[in-house]
Amino acid sequence: MNPDLSSHDPRSRYLIGVSGGKDSVTLLHLLVSMGFKRLIVCHLNHQLRGRASRADAAFVAKLAKQYALPLVAATADVSALAKTKRISIETAARLARYAFFAKTAKKRKCHALFLAHHADDQVETFLFNLFRGAGTSGLGAMRAESTRRIDGVPLRLIRPLLTVWRREIDEYVSTYGLKFREDSSNATTIPLRNKMRHEIIPALENWFGREIKKSVWRSAEILAAENHWLESLIEPSPPELSVTSLRKMSAAQQRRVIHAWLKLKEVSNAGFTEVELIRSLLPAGAKMAKINLPGDLHCRRRAGKIFLQ
Repeated sequence: MNPDLSSHDPRSRYLIGVSGGKDSVTLLHLLVSMGFKRLIVCHLNHQLRGRASRADAAFVAKLAKQYALPLVAATADVSALAKTKRISIETAARLARYAFFAKTAKKRKCHALFLAHHADDQVETFLFNLFRGAGTSGLGAMRAESTRRIDGVPLRLIRPLLTVWRREIDEYVSTYGLKFREDSSNATTIPLRNKMRHEIIPALENWFGREIKKSVWRSAEILAAENHWLESLIEPSPPELSVTSLRKMSAAQQRRVIHAWLKLKEVSNAGFTEVELIRSLLPAGAKMAKINLPGDLHCRRRAGKIFLQ
């Protein structure tokens, strides 16, 4: 396992998300061993597994102490958030985590965040977005480094393990005898991502008679690079979209601009369906002037403008 960290200065300060699971424990150990001594360990208790969640938090606190690193820990009622916003538990957990990271970044004046997503995560995300109809911008999946604005706070997301496969992490853990917390839900097929991991990908590999993950990973990397280039051609999205300007664009350009605008507005899980709903507001004879979006948001067209409420 040899992730490229040459562009990151070990003397700088970084946040690192640590759940206590195998992946984040591996990343933490790897960074410390490479001389990253100014890490700030960040852990969010999602309150989804009762005692097990509290045990995860205690384990991460012990780990931070072992490495003599500062710890920022918090709790979030993810179940309540999911019900309030009428979104899935997985989406609510992700929103809660990033809100926590953004708050910590602002408080600690440290806006670079290490995350432990790896190559298998990239494949699963790609396929998940493909089946969801996310379009090419969604299929680009995660990048090794990107910037995301959450609640007005810019976060530089660094994922050094995106070229590392799960089996390599297993080998690393075994070699160094690392202890970690096992999330029992990872072994179930109830969450969609687990079903992707345990059933869908193995079924596809059985159907094709070969391993497909490396091919899917390459496609995600190629699309990520192309999306980065295409996004550089799009002008920064304004607070509101002009109906007149959008009508002059091709369908492909409309979709790119609208999707970029939704991302800027932090609309969770914005995919093809949401983009097409907004495009349905553009025709002069459109019967609707309002559509519903995820997270209990609404998009309206009024006085030649499209805006969120």
